[in-house]
Amino acid sequence: MALYRVNTDDYPQQLQNKAERLREAYSKFTDLEPELFPSPPIHYRLRAEFKVWHEGGVANYAMYRQGEYKKPFIIDEFTVGSELMNQLMPKVLAAVNNSEVLRKRLFSAEFLTTLSGDALITLIYHKKLDEAWEQEAKALQTQLGFPILGRSRKQKVVLERDFVTEKLDIDGKTYQYKQVEGSFTQPNGEICRSMIQWARSACGDSDSDLLELYCGNGNFTIPLSEKFRKVLATEISKVSVNSAQENIANNQITNLDIVRLSSEEFTQAIDKVRPFRRLKDIELDSYDFSTVLVDPPRAGLDEDTCAMVARFPRILYISCNPETQLENLESLTKTHRIERFALFDQFPYTDHTETGLLLVKKS
Repeated sequence: MALYRVNTDDYPQQLQNKAERLREAYSKFTDLEPELFPSPPIHYRLRAEFKVWHEGGVANYAMYRQGEYKKPFIIDEFTVGSELMNQLMPKVLAAVNNSEVLRKRLFSAEFLTTLSGDALITLIYHKKLDEAWEQEAKALQTQLGFPILGRSRKQKVVLERDFVTEKLDIDGKTYQYKQVEGSFTQPNGEICRSMIQWARSACGDSDSDLLELYCGNGNFTIPLSEKFRKVLATEISKVSVNSAQENIANNQITNLDIVRLSSEEFTQAIDKVRPFRRLKDIELDSYDFSTVLVDPPRAGLDEDTCAMVARFPRILYISCNPETQLENLESLTKTHRIERFALFDQFPYTDHTETGLLLVKKS
């Protein structure tokens, strides 16, 4: 057995090292010191997937060390995971080992938790899930008090629900989010809260409109909506769009529309290159966009999208990959200057860094 623990004494220095590397990397474009948003040193990760390793008729949680993929190492504690995750992990494993039906051909286990105390456990198999499995899984669900979801090839068995509900307190107001299993959610809840509050601060209050690309389930969009007259947001994932629509309704937001378009498609739409039926109820010319928010995947902004967002007076650019953000800055800083610069430590004890930039059009 191994305990997946981290040395919290090293964390302040590790964060400073990240900040120094980031400041050096961005020195070509700004002399600003990055605003630092540290993570909680432990129990910061809200979602995680574990391989289930079977040996001697016993199942254990396991993980691979980077670069070593022949045999994983067994773990019995995961201190970077949320406290709720750590409470549920041994209970789930004990039930699996006490049930041949639950244990047989179990491949992996996923835990999705929230800051507000909700959880969903997904068990993934290399076998067809039948009525016997459902009965055993329902018994485990009752024992845990949280829903179990089963997956196998071309099969998804939802016993109660396939989502969790998160509640985030942002600047004195509580926002509610439906987070569906398998769709993207921010893994570090406290950093997610910091990112939203920073974005609201960077935007300020405006009597004009906001465009957001890659909006997901409305994580940024909904708390930012009260800062603008109107908001238009786009997202390509159908699951995320459906969740966002529910989140808009549940938070009683009335000035926000979300459409299922990729960033490339929206660029074509706003340039009137081609019409889109998904925009038939949206009058683009009615918007007075002063700000665009982008939170792209690791590949960053494509060339056309980069050119499109450069037309806006203000660009709020959240990035999970500084390398591609730096590539985009080669063109964006021709028209804009960096006014705010932030480091969000989404994954402590790793080299991963997330950044936030507010770029303002040059006079």
